[in-house]
Amino acid sequence: MILAVDVFYTDKGAAVAGVLFGDWGDDSPLEELVSQMGTTAQYQPGEFYKRELPCVLKLIHENGLRPDSIIIDGYVYLDGRSMPALGRHLYDALKGNVQVIGVAKNKFKGIGPEYEIYRGTSKRPLYITAVGIDVEKAKVLICSMHGKYRMPTMLRRVDQLCRGL
Repeated sequence: MILAVDVFYTDKGAAVAGVLFGDWGDDSPLEELVSQMGTTAQYQPGEFYKRELPCVLKLIHENGLRPDSIIIDGYVYLDGRSMPALGRHLYDALKGNVQVIGVAKNKFKGIGPEYEIYRGTSKRPLYITAVGIDVEKAKVLICSMHGKYRMPTMLRRVDQLCRGL
């Protein structure tokens, strides 16, 4: 089972959405999940995980999820290999039992071109980082996801679901 998650912030707190699907090429989710957080930590540059991690963990625990893979909107490592970001902290919080793949739309300084993938006809890359799985394999999996655009269908869906709350 694969879980894609995203968090959206409002002045009232945060909404976290999850889309469960069974195979990397799926074009529709098996299940869509949402949770609300009344309050969240303040944004701190370089420590975004402190704000987002509790939201993602709430969705996982509230729904008793045990995915094999989790895809996050963001980075596992800010530099691709050693500076822990949300994905690495999520991996640690789940005791290393779930592989985590980060898909970031924007380049973080220090991330090299070896973390870029291009989907569809987009001229803008996605940045792929991972833990619990080789980053090259993670790149192949994200490239294999359904959708002809830059963002795979399931990642677009979780973003829409989250923002629709």
